[in-house]
Amino acid sequence: MTNIDLITGFLGSGKTTFLKRYVNYLLTKGERICILEFDYGAVNIDMMLLQEFNDRCDLEMVAGGCDYDCHFRRFKTKLIAMGMKKYDRVIIEPSGIFDVDEFNDAIYDDPLCDWYEVGSIISIVDPNIKGNMSEDSEYLLKSQLFSSGIAIISKCENIDKTQLNNAISLIKSTGLDENKIIAKPYGEYSSEDFEKISHAGYRSSSFEKRQVVQDNNYGSVYFLNPGLNQTALSSIAKELFSNKKYGQIERIKGFISSDSKWAEFNMTSSEVNINPIENGQDVVIVIGESLNESEIKLLFDAPQN
Repeated sequence: MTNIDLITGFLGSGKTTFLKRYVNYLLTKGERICILEFDYGAVNIDMMLLQEFNDRCDLEMVAGGCDYDCHFRRFKTKLIAMGMKKYDRVIIEPSGIFDVDEFNDAIYDDPLCDWYEVGSIISIVDPNIKGNMSEDSEYLLKSQLFSSGIAIISKCENIDKTQLNNAISLIKSTGLDENKIIAKPYGEYSSEDFEKISHAGYRSSSFEKRQVVQDNNYGSVYFLNPGLNQTALSSIAKELFSNKKYGQIERIKGFISSDSKWAEFNMTSSEVNINPIENGQDVVIVIGESLNESEIKLLFDAPQN
C-alpha cells in the first residue's frame, strides 16, 4: 500500500517551507513520492514554490473555483488516479482552512481504503498566531491538531519563551503528548527528527464536529498582473489588515517582480515574508472570512503612488 501523509496548519503557518525539507529528506532515502497541493483558491501559489522538485518527484494539484461537493469529488478523483501509480508515499498539503474530516472521508472510502495507508498527520503551528481568531478559524486549527500524530512549531528562529510556551499549551490542550511536539528551527532538524515525523501516525480524537468548511464564509480574491511594486503592495496590505470593511483578512500571498527579478511574498497581520524566487507569476491572492470583494477590488484599482 502507498503511505499517505497529510500536512495541516492554519493560513500562513509555514507548511510549504516544512514540506520542502521533509520531501528532500524522503528523496535522499530513495522514496518515490508524489506531492498533492490541495487548495480552495482558483490560483495555487504553492505549486510554483515546489518547482524545484519537478525532476525529482511528481507534483499534482486540486484547485478551487467550484462548490465544496465538486471540490471534494476532484480531490477523490485525483487520489484515485495517483493510487494507480503505486507511489511509495503521497504527501498532501491542503489549504489552511482544510477540515481533516474531508481527508478521512476520502481515504476510508472505496477504492482508496485498499490502496492507501495513512502514515502521518502532521500539524504545523505558528507560534505568532493571533489570539483574536474567529470561532470558525479556531475550530479549524484545533480540529487539525486533534487528528495529528505530531505537531511542529514553525518559525522558531524568532520567537520568545512566552510565544513558545503558549504554542505548546495550545497543542497539549488537544491531548497530544509533549514528546510528539518538535520546536526548533527547520535547519536544525536531524535525520532522527524526520524519521519520527514520517512514522508519527495520527489520532482519532473525540470532539464536537462542525461543518465549517462547507458552511463558512472563507474565500479568496485574486488579481492577475496587478503590476504592483513592493511599496504599493505594502500600502495595500496595511489597509486590508487594518480596515474591517474589507472583511477579516487572514493572509495575502503571491509574487511580485522588480528589475526582472521575482520575489514570493506571504503576509499576515503580524508578519511579512518576502523572499527571492527564480520564477514567478504576477499575482496577488487575498484570503479571509466574510470578504467584501467589491471593496477589495476598488482598493486594488485605486491609483498607487
